[in-house]
Amino acid sequence: MRISLIVTTYNRPDALLLVLKTIKNQRVKPFEVIIADDGSDDLTKKVVDDFSLTTELNIIHSFQEDDGFRVSESRNKAISIANGEYIILVDGDMLLHSEFVNDHAENAQNGFYIQGSRVLMSSIKTLEVLKTKKIIFNFFEMGLKNRLNSIHSSFLSNIFTTHSNQLKGVRTCNMSFFKKNCIEVNGFNTAFKGWGREDSEFVARLFNYGINRKTIKFAAIQYHLWHKESNRKLLNHNDQLLHKAIHENLKWCKHGINQFL
Repeated sequence: MRISLIVTTYNRPDALLLVLKTIKNQRVKPFEVIIADDGSDDLTKKVVDDFSLTTELNIIHSFQEDDGFRVSESRNKAISIANGEYIILVDGDMLLHSEFVNDHAENAQNGFYIQGSRVLMSSIKTLEVLKTKKIIFNFFEMGLKNRLNSIHSSFLSNIFTTHSNQLKGVRTCNMSFFKKNCIEVNGFNTAFKGWGREDSEFVARLFNYGINRKTIKFAAIQYHLWHKESNRKLLNHNDQLLHKAIHENLKWCKHGINQFL
């Protein structure tokens, strides 16, 4: 199965470099890596270009001009050019366990999308990691929150992986699905402006279409570098779009990935 790993980013080249290093460190490599760039400056392009020279990974830089927070467009554009039949989404501040891609691949299942979780890093730990360029972590690391999520165990994963269609905990920082299913619901809704809820609304339409949620634990581990919270001034508007998709049983959004296909 060809896997396209899509990394969303915006003006955080130091974090993106470490993410790329963790992708290079994967035991099972993705077919391609697409950087979904929401209008970063030239420093990000330099990181991508320079790293591409040091690796055999197939890295594609999908760029759009900076016009505010437009992560839905950025993801749609990247997914539209993906050559893999299976998509893994991560954010550009998520450092990946070496089994991350393999865990998503092994859990891929028709009729489901996969939701993973994350280990949170403190602000002090994040500064240390960015300085030392460390990319491998363990359960006993100082500066980790919810450290139970850092345990990698196939045995525990088989026990605690669940199938439950709920929107709580939906995050595109650790998500995977078949590209065809994404296209069938028209991808992410670009009517969303600013931070928040575009991921939940996408999943709500997947549910309405008949694609269920598979939440994996003790696998697909990632470590989230600390950052300040995003501006949430448009959250009320975005909440309304989410509620509309839920209450009207929407399977399709008017403004989605079709504009890039």
